[in-house]
Amino acid sequence: MMHEKDFDICVVGGCGHVGLPLAIAFARAGIDVVVFDVNPVAVESVNSGTMPFKEPQGPELLNEVRANGSLHASTDPSVVARSNAVVVVVGTPVDEHLNPDPHAVPLAVEQLAEHFREGQLLVLRSTVYPGVTRLVEEVVDRLGLGIDVAFCPERIAEGKAFTELYSLPQIVSGRTDSAVKRASELFSRLTSEIVVVSPEEAELAKLFTNTWRYIKFAAANQLYMIANEHGLDFERIRHAITYEYPRAADMPGAGFAAGPCLFKDTMQLAAFNNNNFTLGHASMMVNEGLPLYLVDRMERRFDLKNSTVGILGMAFKAESDDIRSSLSYKLRRILRFKAGTVLCTDPYVTVDADLVPLDEVLERADILVVAAPHPEYRDLDPVQETIDVWNVLGRGVTV
Repeated sequence: MMHEKDFDICVVGGCGHVGLPLAIAFARAGIDVVVFDVNPVAVESVNSGTMPFKEPQGPELLNEVRANGSLHASTDPSVVARSNAVVVVVGTPVDEHLNPDPHAVPLAVEQLAEHFREGQLLVLRSTVYPGVTRLVEEVVDRLGLGIDVAFCPERIAEGKAFTELYSLPQIVSGRTDSAVKRASELFSRLTSEIVVVSPEEAELAKLFTNTWRYIKFAAANQLYMIANEHGLDFERIRHAITYEYPRAADMPGAGFAAGPCLFKDTMQLAAFNNNNFTLGHASMMVNEGLPLYLVDRMERRFDLKNSTVGILGMAFKAESDDIRSSLSYKLRRILRFKAGTVLCTDPYVTVDADLVPLDEVLERADILVVAAPHPEYRDLDPVQETIDVWNVLGRGVTV
């Protein structure tokens, strides 16, 4: 049972990929942390010492902070009132038409209004639509409780949380000196470098970061398609370009550019600029179009309608169990329309009842597609024709 006590920090929405690593990191720094989440299954999982998702070092570190009593999880919003600082990791969602909802975060804060108390620090942590920090400040001002509001965007990549939380400089923003000072002191418990900007600059810094990565992936995917259309192996060309050539060292390989952040944040930035973002929209068309491009190439080469296709990897990235916005599912949807049978497998994903074991896919499939570059696939030597845009098998990427 969680004892009645005050906490240093409450992480709201804290059982997810952003909030839980942050909560664990703060708890390891000697801070009393409580995680508030509306998902009772995730809360029970955390309190039992079980990570609700895959994150390297997560299970060991969660058990460490649970054992020393520095981290608790609760579905009771009253824990907000018992905390000196409140970190909200609720981000700005986009709807099915790719329109961001700038009111989602202020609404989440407003729903907690009865639990806020005098002099707390409120930190917004997830990606927000530009201007949302100001909207939250207006909500908080109406409460008249003298709460400091800061926006300190998360910067970690899934799978690297417990490295990057400590190694990356933390961007801190606030409207007042007090908010900046308190937020800086808080995150200085994790990292030695703090970069202070205005809230609007911080909002764009987060969106620019993810959009820049999305555009780079789109450039690589477009170059891959150009090479592939002429029967040339993009990976061999990329190696020639990047080998001992610093100015091209950051050219990524081709592959599915997806997940819960990059595409969404690119569309948020477009909406913020009145949909005047040609480069962002072009990147979306390239990256989102890659599954259809691969299927089109497969149709040209194979009798797809009478073939069984096996998809290896359904997570959106390597060594992850996260399927949010994964283009593997878009590929599956297209192939279910175009191919005879589609079989899917993933060594990490546990939430998809349609997945089958890898051995079964290798036995039954006529064609394979490596959709996520999991290391478990590197040593495979399949006899089937294999579409491997990631070059996991090292056989080249030509389709």
